[in-house]
Amino acid sequence: MEKIAHMIDKLNETIGKTIAWAALAAVLITFTVVVLRKIFDWGSIGMQESALYFHALLFMAGAAYTFKHHGHVRVDIFYQKFSARTRAWVNLLGGLVLLIPFCIFLIWISADYVTTSWSQLEGSREAGGLPLVFLLKSFIPLLGFLLLLQAIASVIHAARVIRGKEPIEQEEQEMI
Repeated sequence: MEKIAHMIDKLNETIGKTIAWAALAAVLITFTVVVLRKIFDWGSIGMQESALYFHALLFMAGAAYTFKHHGHVRVDIFYQKFSARTRAWVNLLGGLVLLIPFCIFLIWISADYVTTSWSQLEGSREAGGLPLVFLLKSFIPLLGFLLLLQAIASVIHAARVIRGKEPIEQEEQEMI
């Protein structure tokens, strides 16, 4: 199980570091759109949509990386005062009862939506827009899948902490 958790962590770490470049792409494209519009009075729907695509990719493919590094907003009023073992129980139960079922539901509920879009090779409804809406919609089950994998890794890590086989993570120690 430890090997599986390590492989999932490594996968999401690699994806997260790679996907970070989408932020730069979104900023550069948005900057270019603004400059072209304000200085040259020229706009491009396709360029605007491409910034949206990079933004969506960044957040949907990067969510598991953020979760792995405890970067999501959470209510730490009680959690921060818990012992490492109690936090591990919260993480274990939260993963099993809330996060894993949510990820499975997200993948399941988005399957028809994405399949229909792919079958039509759906494109933008805007004139001059990108013909790649089917790819944009594919980020939804990708989010569910990557987050599901990371939730599984988190549950494995929590179980190991509970059994005393894994020390508390450095990020968790810094939160306290």
